[in-house]
Amino acid sequence: MGDSAPQVGVIMGSQSDWPTMAHAVQILEQFGIAHEVQIVSAHRTPDRLVAYAKSAAERGLQAIIAGAGGAAHLPGMVAAMTRVPVLGVPVQSAALSGVDSLYSIVQMPGGVPVATFAIGKAGATNAGLFTAALLANNDSDLAQKLDTWRAEQTNSVAPHPVREG
Repeated sequence: MGDSAPQVGVIMGSQSDWPTMAHAVQILEQFGIAHEVQIVSAHRTPDRLVAYAKSAAERGLQAIIAGAGGAAHLPGMVAAMTRVPVLGVPVQSAALSGVDSLYSIVQMPGGVPVATFAIGKAGATNAGLFTAALLANNDSDLAQKLDTWRAEQTNSVAPHPVREG
């Protein structure tokens, strides 16, 4: 995004994960957070995965949002090779509706953490928002944008239901 060096990496195991991961990217763009987006498959492009993970810190990434479906090894493998915080997004799968992805990402052994979010769109959205909150700790402009966004979200909820009928 833009001319500034990316602060956040958004990676996914395949092109089919994009409709889910686009929600994380949308949040990053909304807050003006410089990011990069790449397909990095744990199973089909293992050398790309190793190179990406091992270079993440030196390239200045502050967080990596990693989405994967099925066996969903991408977030954990990346976390094993970098000190950059990894946020895992389970992508809904055809076989088990994303429960397999969730279990694969959330069940990391002690010592290799992956912050794991909900399956699908909600998880990708929240991973983007969590990343914004993480970066806002050291960025007062971003903190103000996030505070404003949260206030607008609160104000958008009606105090009473619309009664139909």
